[in-house]
Amino acid sequence: MYVCGPTVDGVPHLGHGRFSLVFDVLRRYLLFTGHQVTYVSNITDIEDKIIDRAAAQGVDIAEFAAANEALWWEVMDALGVLRPDHAPHATAYVDRMIDLVADLVARGVAYETGDGVYLSVKDVPGYGLLAHQPLDSLRVGARVEADEEKRSPLDFVLWKKAKEGEPSWEAPWGAGRPGWHTECVVMSLDLLGDGFDLHGGAIDLIFPHHENERAQAVSTDRVFARHWVHNGWVTLEGEKMSKSLGNFTTLSDLLARSDARAYRLLVLRSHYRSPIEVTPDTVRDAESGLARLDELARRFDLADPLATGPVVVGSEEGVDADAVDRFRERMDDELDTPGALAGVFDLVRQANAAADGGDPSDALQAARTVALLCGALGLPLRGGVEVELDADTAEVVQRRDEARAGGDWALADALRQQLETSGWVVEDGPDGTRIRRR
Repeated sequence: MYVCGPTVDGVPHLGHGRFSLVFDVLRRYLLFTGHQVTYVSNITDIEDKIIDRAAAQGVDIAEFAAANEALWWEVMDALGVLRPDHAPHATAYVDRMIDLVADLVARGVAYETGDGVYLSVKDVPGYGLLAHQPLDSLRVGARVEADEEKRSPLDFVLWKKAKEGEPSWEAPWGAGRPGWHTECVVMSLDLLGDGFDLHGGAIDLIFPHHENERAQAVSTDRVFARHWVHNGWVTLEGEKMSKSLGNFTTLSDLLARSDARAYRLLVLRSHYRSPIEVTPDTVRDAESGLARLDELARRFDLADPLATGPVVVGSEEGVDADAVDRFRERMDDELDTPGALAGVFDLVRQANAAADGGDPSDALQAARTVALLCGALGLPLRGGVEVELDADTAEVVQRRDEARAGGDWALADALRQQLETSGWVVEDGPDGTRIRRR
């Protein structure tokens, strides 16, 4: 699997979190069903926005990118996203990118202009295949910068000639740097080879990014990705979340205000291609679902299924095999996580009903099955023993709930840190702060 990773030009937002969770779930499910998975997700550490924002802040470009990358991994770890097997950096592959551009020029598919090297899309067989639009239709709707030297508005840059003060590498067309669309072609084919199984990313990458990746590969007679997977938008109050609209929320903000698992559960509740609405109400509702799972874990003393790493096939001892089969049927049907999750919560009800009805054997089997399937989805369970709080700790919890209710997130974060320093695990639920001993 190759999944387009972040351009480290700022803090990660909710859209970054969604694609990371979608493909983490897919990866974990493939591992669960016995597949061997090589997962590659790149880091774009040289790009226009990185250069512009580093300059605006008066900091070194490499240091700016490295700081944002560190924040990226911190947030991904908090979300429980498995680290990639390979996380290639664009700057480490520039020499190979130059070789690709030179090959395209030699084949007559690319041409040089005053400001760079461009690919001629009319010479690419099947251009528009991923966008499901013919070339003429794409040309009519093209929104590109005017450039009299370009043969077509859709032709895209492979090599950008250097501007003063920008990072650059030497190339046959003069010093410069690669275009964004060239990066992933080189890195994916180098690490996964021709005809790799799956290429993924968010839906906004279909065109032009993935279309242009594919164009370069097929123009050099390479077999590119066999399957493409794209996840849907994140919406806030009904509008697509985007930087241009100014309505994006950072993942750090979300994680400071709610249980990190709530966003995973929210993502699982929607089909990966459908939009998801992220609001305080939808997050609280997800936290209610987590509370039910954690209550089950406490009632049956269930261990966290992810304590030792991803859950894999062969972990089914003492579980309901038919329920596992039903789970797999739903996941195998176009990654139907809402259907699979509904089955998990059916098992929660079964476990509690069996325990209440005096059938401990069936109850434990259902509960163990819940733990297994949550593990397959990358959803940790937090049981632990509830303890009576001393007066000082109870006061801190109350003050934190009041701070959260009043929107004083800085104080809420400080009180969380105080509790964690004292050895408590802090969780945010629909009824307020919940704490338990480690």
